Amino acid sequence: MAYFTYDTSVMVSRQLRDLRTSTKGLVLSSVALLELTASAADESQRKVWEEMFVKYERDNALIVPNEADWLFASKILYWLSHHRRRVDGGRLRQLAPGMSQRMALDALLAVSARRWKAAVVTENWDHFKAIQHFCGVKLIKASDFFR
Repeated sequence: MAYFTYDTSVMVSRQLRDLRTSTKGLVLSSVALLELTASAADESQRKVWEEMFVKYERDNALIVPNEADWLFASKILYWLSHHRRRVDGGRLRQLAPGMSQRMALDALLAVSARRWKAAVVTENWDHFKAIQHFCGVKLIKASDFFR
């Protein structure tokens, strides 16, 4: 079976707030659920994300990064920063506020999805294309996926 997972950007932009009913091939990333839970508008929305975490974990459809995923994601962040430095002639430009955290979570989501052989459906195409260069995760543009 071909698996896919949603990046947080897709779940927010497409307003996929209730994924409690299973969709064939959908596996959820605990990284995306972390971001969604942390930014929940209120307690009821936080509980929805928590229920989804429990449901997908129980159904063995929750992607949770393991030790190797954390190490690989850190290598990708290292390679990305060194690539930026090389492109900028030896200078390392400061990233926009919050960007390094978002890239870290995107890298972690990508490498853990890769381990599951799951494609990542994303709105953040440029971020994930840069990450894909180093880990080979399969990507799907959200605009193509939801046609």
